[in-house]
Amino acid sequence: MRLSFLTAAVAATLLSGLAQAQSATYEVDSTHTFPRFSYSHFGMSTQLSRFNKTTGTVVLDKAAKTGSVDVVIDMKSVDTGFTVFNGHIQGEDFLDTAKYPTATFKSTKVVFDGEKPVAIEGNLTIKDVTKPVTLKVTSFLNMPHPMLKVDAIGADANVVIKRSDFHAGKYAPYVGDDVTITISLEAVKQ
Repeated sequence: MRLSFLTAAVAATLLSGLAQAQSATYEVDSTHTFPRFSYSHFGMSTQLSRFNKTTGTVVLDKAAKTGSVDVVIDMKSVDTGFTVFNGHIQGEDFLDTAKYPTATFKSTKVVFDGEKPVAIEGNLTIKDVTKPVTLKVTSFLNMPHPMLKVDAIGADANVVIKRSDFHAGKYAPYVGDDVTITISLEAVKQ
């Protein structure tokens, strides 16, 4: 009886180790990861801007179909294409980067369809306001990086938020309250 208990304990430990071995951590490649945001400008056009500095990690376990995403966006790196407008967007009425220099996304669940993640549920924090959001994953690829020769992942995902929910709603509804956030992310296995 004692031998079968010991055998079961050893087997459970080995299986646990194998399951953990399937999990991989990837560091966000800041040179190929850009969150973008778009919104209606008086109904006349769709304005597009991006953030140039993003860091974070992605943990992926394809066998268990689980994962996590933890991303930090440097809000002072906003790039509207126009220096004066960058300063305007960083002001108190919008991002207020003097008080809130970063935004974060921390996942609570990664939803898979077969082998690929299709949605990432989590909490988005902007200006110290945290709201649950679900990012829709529109593309995903996991393969050896052709230049770095290590395992890498790439993905595109998007979500629509209301900027007024994050105390950044000045000029709404004339300047659209709905903001589409799209993130193109690449990350390299550590």
